[in-house]
Amino acid sequence: MPDTTPQSLIRHTLGTLSYRLGKVLRDTPDTFGDYPHNGDERTAVRILAHINDLMDGSLRKLAGNLAWQDSEPLNWTREIERFYQAIAALDARIASSGLGDCAPERLFQGPIADAFTHTGQLAMMRRLAGISIKGENYYLAEISTGTVGPAQAAPRREF
Repeated sequence: MPDTTPQSLIRHTLGTLSYRLGKVLRDTPDTFGDYPHNGDERTAVRILAHINDLMDGSLRKLAGNLAWQDSEPLNWTREIERFYQAIAALDARIASSGLGDCAPERLFQGPIADAFTHTGQLAMMRRLAGISIKGENYYLAEISTGTVGPAQAAPRREF
């Protein structure tokens, strides 16, 4: 019988985020971080830095610290590395210590749902930049709880 505890479901959601955002981040040139090149402050790297701030903030929330921190974006490659470090730290904390006093519904409705929204923004920006990715039937994807790094299963059904 599958583990359907809130802790397990949140961890599976983090695995899903890592899989889906990883697909968006994979094979992007370093210059994509500055997209769009029209002076708009919401560049790809700023959006990714915000996702990373959401993961870092979630880790702090689990420790009882509700303070928000906006970070200054690093370069594109470093922000990609930062994403995998931040989501791995969050997943490891939940795996080892649970959710503590943090309500799983709030963790999901706030930072995790926001990260998925921004994942969609980055996917759309890729398409607009001419470096689109294939769609996928994510229901069939091999997504595993605890698998939050850049090494993910190959897509099962792209279109």
